[in-house]
Amino acid sequence: MITKNKFRKIILYTAALMLILNLFQYCSDNDDTDSNPDNKILSPCENGMAGNYPCEGYDLMAHISVNELAGPGEQANDSWGWTDPENGNEYALIGTTAGTTFVDISDAKNLIIIGMLPTATVKSSWRDIKVYNNYAFIVSEAPGHGMQIFDLTRLRDISNIPKMFTADAHYSGFGSAHNIVINENSGFAYAVGTSTFDGGPHFIDIQNPINPMASGGFSDYGYSHDAQVVSYNGSDTDYTGHEIFVGSNEDGVVIVDVTDKENPVGISMTEYNNIGYTHQGWFTEDLDYFIVGDELDEIKTGINSRTLIFDFMDLDNPTLHSTYMGPTGAIDHNGYVKGNTFYLANYTAGVRFIDISDIANGQIREEGFFDTYSSDNSTNFNGVWNVYPFFESGNILISDIEGGLFIVRKSEI
Repeated sequence: MITKNKFRKIILYTAALMLILNLFQYCSDNDDTDSNPDNKILSPCENGMAGNYPCEGYDLMAHISVNELAGPGEQANDSWGWTDPENGNEYALIGTTAGTTFVDISDAKNLIIIGMLPTATVKSSWRDIKVYNNYAFIVSEAPGHGMQIFDLTRLRDISNIPKMFTADAHYSGFGSAHNIVINENSGFAYAVGTSTFDGGPHFIDIQNPINPMASGGFSDYGYSHDAQVVSYNGSDTDYTGHEIFVGSNEDGVVIVDVTDKENPVGISMTEYNNIGYTHQGWFTEDLDYFIVGDELDEIKTGINSRTLIFDFMDLDNPTLHSTYMGPTGAIDHNGYVKGNTFYLANYTAGVRFIDISDIANGQIREEGFFDTYSSDNSTNFNGVWNVYPFFESGNILISDIEGGLFIVRKSEI
């Protein structure tokens, strides 16, 4: 008689075998030398197209399909990046329904799928990845998943690829989680959307990555869907040197002082008009403004993609500073800031690159885009889930639900 546990192992082993076969096929399919004289660009953005993809100002450097990343029938979700401090190699960490796939993208014309860390329990459409001190921390909404911890230095000088990896450590202080947030300055992780602390932030000391320690949590403001945590040095000197949590809490934005893990203090809660679902946000680099995406307002009200900019110069009293309306009715998802650009994962409208250099005067404008979902810009949950813009090389990772991994870069003028 086959027990449930044995049946689960059979399913995982079968999925692993299928993935390995697909990865080997990918490697063999990419042995040929590309005839493009510029060996760094797969498809330059010319006359509004990069190959089959609409674009403006950004070239397609490389692409791997979701089938090659995870196997037939799977989908991509979150993504993050890691740069090896020893040799400068860049890696894409791509979440899929089946697990997390690691890709060496150091040579854009010769991407190497190193292997995969399978999901800790069962498959899930939601997976989230962050990096601290050369370790990846991975959560999922899969039941009982907890937090996987993986030593990324294992990706160096590896032979007999692709590999099917196992985690180096596991944290079981919660089961499922929607997201994981890390403040690299403090060495603390914050799991959000768990069944603990009413879905609010669950604090974890990860200063020793393979020995994570539960460190409390905060429930007063309820469920946080996503968040950013910073060691604060912005305009509000009342909080200089404090560790500040900013949560996107479905029906507004919350700010919590989490410096003292045993006594976190709520600072403020902020709402705005026509709330659909307060989904995710990111600080400008000077910490004066916080840029927020509402995931359901396009569906509920029929408006174009809406990005809300909050003035955070007084953390006790944030105010809505301005609103940016995108050119399509596509749903906005995750957004990040690097320098004077806001990088917005915009589902069916691809990634939008938004100039925020004059954000103080409310002047926001789109400077370019790359549309990995070329069939339409409809108000549906297809296309780009996440964008990662933080590589020093200028490589930008895009994880597309149906399309897999894309790497783009700003066109040279």
